[in-house]
Amino acid sequence: MLGQLAAPKNLCVLHLSDIGDVCNSVAAVQSIQKQWPHTQITWVCGKEEAGLLKDLEKIEIISFDQSAGLKGYSDFRAHMKGQSFNILLNMQANWRANSVSFFIPAKIKLGFDRKRAKQCQWIFTNYKIQPQTKAHLVDDFMGFTQALGLTVSEPVWDIPIPESDEQWAHETLFSSKQKPIAVISLAAKKAECNWHVEGYAQTANYLDQLGFRVVLCAASTAMAAQLAEYICQQSEASILNLVGKTSVKQLLAVLKLAHINLAPDTYLAHMAVTVGTPVVSLYAHNNPRKVGPYLYQKYVASCYYEVIEEQKGKPHNQLPWGVRAKGNDLMDRVTIEQVKSKINLVVEDFYSLELETKGELKFESRF
Repeated sequence: MLGQLAAPKNLCVLHLSDIGDVCNSVAAVQSIQKQWPHTQITWVCGKEEAGLLKDLEKIEIISFDQSAGLKGYSDFRAHMKGQSFNILLNMQANWRANSVSFFIPAKIKLGFDRKRAKQCQWIFTNYKIQPQTKAHLVDDFMGFTQALGLTVSEPVWDIPIPESDEQWAHETLFSSKQKPIAVISLAAKKAECNWHVEGYAQTANYLDQLGFRVVLCAASTAMAAQLAEYICQQSEASILNLVGKTSVKQLLAVLKLAHINLAPDTYLAHMAVTVGTPVVSLYAHNNPRKVGPYLYQKYVASCYYEVIEEQKGKPHNQLPWGVRAKGNDLMDRVTIEQVKSKINLVVEDFYSLELETKGELKFESRF
């Protein structure tokens, strides 16, 4: 712990990737900014993440090109020449972030405690945040706020969306039908974390029957495009397929206008959290209490706890926090009925369902 500090002239945040974790860390950075409004904040992140963060108010974004190899490091070193920071918050514990931090001149380099300072992050920092047990990633990042002697409050996110992107999303989603929007977010980075086509297709049918307009979203990858095509082929619902057709800001605008988001362990779930859209999330490999959508733990459809006990021979609360379950077909154990029940719970908590009108949803406009 650093104790109570006077507001520094400047500080640098280092969190390169991925977008989901960056979303989780935004709340902590903006909490620091509110309490130190005159401190100049610089954020070093990856190119894709820069697309999400570039409009953050009064925060300078420096993009580090991770794909450029040694040239990326050379360019970054040149960019840092002559700069000096009072504090560096190293919010990512991996070798790439460690090596980048070497080129960021700062008097105080604050990182995770020894237990969580993976891949030797502790060598590259001279101060550590307090150890935490059984904390969500959002709370882990809030540990940096606490270490600076600042008040830790409930997380709040404010990621601006350009008006042009909001307008595009509005016209795309509501040009033909004024219906509540259900976004199905596809394609986790690891194929094993994706749900099966049948599950997505039947869930799309169910959402359609409830009165939602179903929209598919994902990053532009071959895996996501193929998955979306199969879902559209197998589902009886009229589906709007936006996979690979949105920028990151357009995607955020779509999620903001949505009334519900269904997602596996993917960054889109965390993006939805930042704009206040309820998430029904699907987990099998990772502990959702550590990495699931922070505000919407109530709506997690998971088989993680039973699987991890089967694999390790102990209940999850007797194992290291966040230990990962292994297996390529674990997501098959998340049932369609589980997912439907969580969707019903979101509808019950956020919207009203008029059974006498054949299940038509009554919903508050989000635009």
